[in-house]
Amino acid sequence: MTKPIRLTEYAHGGGCGCKISPSLLETILRDVPLPLPNPKLLVGNESADDAAVYLLNDEQALIATTDFFTPIVDDPFDFGRIAATNALSDIYAMGGEPILALAIVGMPIDKLAAETIGRILAGGQSVCSAVGITIAGGHSIDTPEPIYGLAVMGLAHPQFVRKNCNAKAGDVLILAKPLGIGILSAALKKAVLSDDGYAEMVRLTTQLNRIGSSIAKLQGVTAMTDVTGFGLAGHALEMARGANLELQLDFSTIPFITLAFEYLKQGYSTGASTRNWQSYGSEIALGKSVGHDQELSTAQVQTLLTDPQTSGGLLISCMPASTPQVLETLLQAGFSDACQIGQFVAKEPAAGIKGPAPVTNLKVY
Repeated sequence: MTKPIRLTEYAHGGGCGCKISPSLLETILRDVPLPLPNPKLLVGNESADDAAVYLLNDEQALIATTDFFTPIVDDPFDFGRIAATNALSDIYAMGGEPILALAIVGMPIDKLAAETIGRILAGGQSVCSAVGITIAGGHSIDTPEPIYGLAVMGLAHPQFVRKNCNAKAGDVLILAKPLGIGILSAALKKAVLSDDGYAEMVRLTTQLNRIGSSIAKLQGVTAMTDVTGFGLAGHALEMARGANLELQLDFSTIPFITLAFEYLKQGYSTGASTRNWQSYGSEIALGKSVGHDQELSTAQVQTLLTDPQTSGGLLISCMPASTPQVLETLLQAGFSDACQIGQFVAKEPAAGIKGPAPVTNLKVY
């Protein structure tokens, strides 16, 4: 009997959990020369956004993104679907609609059969076909680990492009999907994830964020991103830093996958979660009672906040008066766990502190 293929056995990481840590990425980019100034580049590297945006004309802006990773699941078709859904999310998180994609393929051709690789590509194509776009080509190489993803182009009206850095003091923060994908992926890699856990993991990671293009047009929506490899805390911090505001999160309102608690308490988590906290944990203040109602330790709370999400949910900043409409729009689109999780406030000057004040951009209570 042929042993079933386990794609995760061929990868040291998985999904967005294999991203380079925020602190290392910052170090890598520190000495990279600045790009040439371009007045038509509406969004570039300056805002740590999901995609680049280039102004075509008064009515159209081109959105371009690239996203790829190693397997987070073992089934080839599911891997392709998840990777494609994740790549498309960057277009939706900027308020756009995808128009075209190119495949990014790196495969260990001495380990995986051509039929297996074909199933990965077919999974990606199935997602793109569902949203009405074509994978019009791409590039493939022989690599030690399986890698798949897409370069995607999309369009949006310049007025409705939503960067991640434009939140205003008083805005609320809404999260569209529950967290815990990284914890489930760690359990899967150890071959202990239940069938129910796997089904929930695939359901969430293949749930398209295409409602983002509609959310961007709602009155009072100021900023938007999606939660991926840097975890909720990492991407929320990007929003707070970009807006020069403090973000206050109510931990008790954050939606989590129920099974993720079970596996977390059994000791399952990703190395990416640890790297994430090491990168930005100094900017986070945790309330003393955070997580006590779920009987979580401080370390477990940190893990949940930094858990890398693959194809995670939209993170939306909006005016308080717009919150009911945003939540109703998400609910009608099938995001049943969407809820308000925090609020942006003006930073208070540090009193009585000599020298550089400690940086706290995120408070969790």
